[in-house]
Amino acid sequence: MVQFEGDVAAAYEDVRNDKSPTNWLLLSYKDEKSDVLTLSGTGSGGLDEFTAQLQPDQAAFGYLRMVVGNDELSQRAKFVLVSWCGPQVKVMRKAKLSVHIADVKQTIKVFAVEVAASSKDDLRLADIKLLLQKAMGANYDRQTSQY
Repeated sequence: MVQFEGDVAAAYEDVRNDKSPTNWLLLSYKDEKSDVLTLSGTGSGGLDEFTAQLQPDQAAFGYLRMVVGNDELSQRAKFVLVSWCGPQVKVMRKAKLSVHIADVKQTIKVFAVEVAASSKDDLRLADIKLLLQKAMGANYDRQTSQY
């Protein structure tokens, strides 16, 4: 079972709060061998700022608030849960990620899509927005939409 260090619940609520500029958080392992996830960052710079924090030898979990819609009138905040496993992460840490995601979901409960990423290419803005648009449900603007 994973343990949390730092005020993860408060950071989660901050990201969820539409009145807050904070739109992402990052949970990283305290060290290579521990099962302790620390709140290693928050920010207001969106997906670009979030992905800049990710390292190739790191395993981490992230949570982002993004505003998407099928047209200018249907813009809504949607949430993304990211499981990051960089290409240089050791085998044992990779194996534990699949177990620890269940513990993370006990704290980070509300999200529209979950993305498992092992490369920053897995976190391209256009791809994430498309996933969120599809998760929104009805699309009344089919003529101009991209999906």
